[in-house]
Amino acid sequence: MSLDRPTAMGPAGEARYEIRIRGHLEDRWSASFEGFTIERQADGSTLLIGESVDQAALHGLLRQVRDLGLPLLAVAWVAPAAQGRRSEAH
Repeated sequence: MSLDRPTAMGPAGEARYEIRIRGHLEDRWSASFEGFTIERQADGSTLLIGESVDQAALHGLLRQVRDLGLPLLAVAWVAPAAQGRRSEAH
């Protein structure tokens, strides 16, 4: 059985994700989420935006969110076309 899945792989094989966490994270957390940018949202949540080289790395990041006791709201894969629109909007 074959599953057709969209890919958002960049030139180095990474995939781009947005991870939404309840509450605003301070800048000091950026060292804990190396490679991801922290964007505080008007709704009181924080977006971690960045690339994960593979599923194991993504699961490691999510485990870190859990271990820190941060309330996870959502994880979203960002399609390549949406990445361009997002950067144009900011």
